Amino acid sequence: MAYEKVEWVPLTGLGRQVAAGEITSIDQVLESGRPIKEPQIVDAFLPDLEDEVLDIQMVQRMTDSGRRVKFRAVVVVGNRNGYIGFGQGKDVQVGDAIKKAIVHAKTNVIKVKRGCGSWECGCGTGHSVPMKVEGKAGSVLVMLKPAPQGIGLVTGEVSKKVLELAGIRDVWTFSRGQTRTTINFAKATFNALKATNMTRTGGAQ
Repeated sequence: MAYEKVEWVPLTGLGRQVAAGEITSIDQVLESGRPIKEPQIVDAFLPDLEDEVLDIQMVQRMTDSGRRVKFRAVVVVGNRNGYIGFGQGKDVQVGDAIKKAIVHAKTNVIKVKRGCGSWECGCGTGHSVPMKVEGKAGSVLVMLKPAPQGIGLVTGEVSKKVLELAGIRDVWTFSRGQTRTTINFAKATFNALKATNMTRTGGAQ
């Protein structure tokens, strides 16, 4: 279905540099350390991003005028090839909460360092994580360990969706805490993937 494309008018210095062609890759954006405040910056370099709604919860808050109800959406975006973002959004409408969560996830995109850190495999390709990493969110701790090719994603459904969108195909996962809390399980997995960037390795990206 055809639709009218709205032209992007950058509002930040980083956005203007991207629009002017002074920055030519998402890696340059991430390496600059500057916060991404416009999702269009990510769209410009990662047009193939997919989004996955992990959770929608109704949240209630008491105010002077009575009880206010909003929906909270938890979303991950990824291109299944080394880039992943995690976001949340709240709104009185479910659709708008999801849209806000997608925008938040895009402005929160990270690069995942992939490799083959498994001594059982040693193939040198980027199908797993390059080393053991951990991530925490709330009471949930998630540990990712390199696995040989063919093992697949040994983890729960929520974590699996995050890892798939990041482009991880084989991994051992250990977790503890309230893993039934979708938001913390997903965020802890995201934080573990973020930790792959903390150590420099010679493995595949």
